[in-house]
This record gives sequence, C-alpha cells and structure tokens, in this order.
Amino acid sequence: MTLPWLSEEELFIKEVAERFARERLGDSYMERSKQEELEPELLREMGELGLIAPTISEEYGGIGASSVVQGVICEALAYADINVSYIAMTTPLIGGVIEQHGSEDMKADILPRMAAGELIVQLGLTEPRGGSDAANLKLKATKTDDGYILNGEKTSITWGANGHMCLLFARTGPESAAAHGVSAFLVPLDLPGVTCTRFDDVGSRPVGRGSVFFDDVEIPKTALLGKEGEGFTKVMEGFDLSRFLIALQCVATAQASVNETWQYVQDREVFGRPLAKFQGTTFPLAEHDSKLAALRALCYQGLAMRDKGMPHTKEAAMVKWMAPKWGTDIIHECLVQHGHYGWGHEMPHMQRMIDVMGLQIGDGTSHIMKTIVARETIGSIGVAYK
Repeated sequence: MTLPWLSEEELFIKEVAERFARERLGDSYMERSKQEELEPELLREMGELGLIAPTISEEYGGIGASSVVQGVICEALAYADINVSYIAMTTPLIGGVIEQHGSEDMKADILPRMAAGELIVQLGLTEPRGGSDAANLKLKATKTDDGYILNGEKTSITWGANGHMCLLFARTGPESAAAHGVSAFLVPLDLPGVTCTRFDDVGSRPVGRGSVFFDDVEIPKTALLGKEGEGFTKVMEGFDLSRFLIALQCVATAQASVNETWQYVQDREVFGRPLAKFQGTTFPLAEHDSKLAALRALCYQGLAMRDKGMPHTKEAAMVKWMAPKWGTDIIHECLVQHGHYGWGHEMPHMQRMIDVMGLQIGDGTSHIMKTIVARETIGSIGVAYK
C-alpha cells in the first residue's frame, strides 16, 4: 500500500504498524479466531507502540494524529488479523466522544488507559427492538438526588462480553422527544446489577459480541457526558470515522486473500502451465485489485476531508456499504480459485470471509447507508436516517 502524501512521521507510524502486524499477528490469525478474547499482553504492546488510539491528544495518552493515520493503522492491522484491528476501530470513535464531551477528571482517568490497551470501552447504543432506528431507545436512566438508576438492555454490542466500561446511551427524556431525550453516560461494567452475555457468533469471536443488561444500576452524576438530552448527537458525530475504518478493515482483509491468490496462480501448474497463464484466473484478480484500490482511495479521501473539517458523511456511507459486500464477495472468489485447498481450515480464506461478512450488519446496514447517500445527495426522502 503506497500513500505518497504521508509525511515522514506518518510513514514511520505506518511502518511500525505494518511491522507489528507482520511479526506479531500474521501467523496467529487462525488460532486467535477460535479464542474468546484478545490477549491482554498483545493489547498492551499495541498501546506502547501507539497503535490503538493515535487520534487522542498527547495529554491524554495519544499522539494527536490525524484520521488518515488512524486509517493507515487500522488497515495495516486488519491485513494480518481483522479481529485485532477492531480495537483500533472502536477506540477512536469512543475516545473521541469522551475527549470532546467528558469532564476533565473523566478524560484524565479513562483516555490514557484506553490508549494504553488497558481498558476496553464498548459502545452501548443498539437495543433489542431496533438497531437501525438508533434514536428509538428504551433503556431508561432515572434521575435521583445522587445520580441515575439504569434499567434496560443493550444488545449486539461489540466487546459486549469483553469490555470493561460502556459508553452508554439511555433515555432521560420522554419517548416523544426521540433523539433529544437521549443522554450519554460512561458506566463501569463491574457495578452491581450489570450482566454481560456472549453470543455464539460464527465470526469475530475474539471481539466478544453480546448483550448487556442493567437492572437498577446506580451511577453517579459524574457519569454523565455533557448535558442531558445531547447524547445521541455525540455518538452520531463519530460514526463517520468508524465507517471509514470498518471499510479499511474489509479492504485490507480482502487484499490479503487477493495477494495470496496472485501468488497461488503463479505457483500452481495445470496442463503443464502455471494457472496465471489462463485469463480466467488472472482477470478476476485484476478486477478484485481494481475494486479494492478504488475503495481504499475513497476511504482515504474521506478521512482527509474529515481532517480538513469538510463534510464527509456521504463518502463514509458509500464505503461502509460497499467494502463489506465487495470484500465478502472477493474473498469468496479467492477461496474458490484455491480449489479444494481453499475449502480447508489450513487456509484463512473462509475465516476472513466470515469475519468480513459480519460487518455488513454492524454500524449500519447497506440499506441504511444507501439511505444516507440519497439523503446527502437530494435531501430528506421520507423515512430518512435522521
């Protein structure tokens, strides 16, 4: 991957990320995919190298890097292990919300530990009755003299079984207030009344998706981020960033399969000639490389637009629906090109395909993303994602 516009410092970070991915992750992807959590020592090592949350300010443990740099890191990690790259996708989103809207005490305590890989914070937004209708929340935060009492459930939560804290979005106003009645809280998951469960997912098992239940959970006033009723807008501001990063996760994972297939068709001989001599094997790979290059370019264009303060919601929605879909299809075709070798667990194509496929759902389905593209192009079109 060549990004000629990067500065010398940014190129150095890129090299560090690629070396770490190559030396620490590449050979253990298949073994790690069977685990139910990421190794704590691996996360701490990533934190020491600044690979988890470089966009966080230096005073809070990051390096104040750009969104483009975060994309470079996420792509490098995902090329070797998409599951490990999740920590570099979710932490910038959640850390950004905390840095912008949390109290000084909260930022000083939480952000350095997130950046160091010592603290995994999950995003508690989706609920059983709706994921795409994200503002239609039922989990209630009832105000008391000392703070709030939480009751309800969050589901399909990334790090749901493995998180230490939850950036939680709960209803503090009436349902008629819709998004304006939602507030944001930072909640430890070891409090009395909190129960975390794990889903038996087909992919991304080390990430630990699950449900989190809150039964009369008492939290202090200091858990609130910003003001009451402003929670929903806070998280929506960060979704554009995570959608670019998810797309780069998919691009990198698919690129790994494409690169391996290019090598395979050169090494494998049939009818006395390498497979690469047959257009039926090389033309599809040329198409795959072309699609991935186009997707990658749009991702970095969008991240650069974000860094410059330009509107980028449309571009984020575009890559979010395309990358998981195209990535899944591309990896599937690479698997097939490997013949019976590709069908076994000795090769990573099936695991990659499953891991990428799940991202067609998380962070907004393709239908929601296309609605956003249409809305950004021609304005509200009825049931728009507001």
